[in-house]
Amino acid sequence: QVQLVESGGGSVQAGDSLRLSCAASGRTDSSLAMAWSRQAPGKEREFVASISWSVATTIYAGSVKGRFAISRDNAKNTVYLQMNNLKPEDTATYYCNMASYWGKGTLVTVSS
Repeated sequence: QVQLVESGGGSVQAGDSLRLSCAASGRTDSSLAMAWSRQAPGKEREFVASISWSVATTIYAGSVKGRFAISRDNAKNTVYLQMNNLKPEDTATYYCNMASYWGKGTLVTVSS
């Protein structure tokens, strides 16, 4: 089993920044890619960003490219999502996942 715990969410103003963290524990596998997704109220969950185990490959959704940055620290079994220039449309619960394992999410609210 793998446990994923997200943290770092909160309520901010448009243009502000936040850094989300996702700590993995249990039978983790640092060779697996990790990803962030989000789900806004009344909408389906959508992909935000992913990062390969080697940190060589990152992929972003078009809506966040240039504003968000994903990174990981394999020694700490932690993946981060640096979110800059936040917009009200970024309001959502953010989830991290590793393979089929998902965390419970952390809420980000951006007001205009």
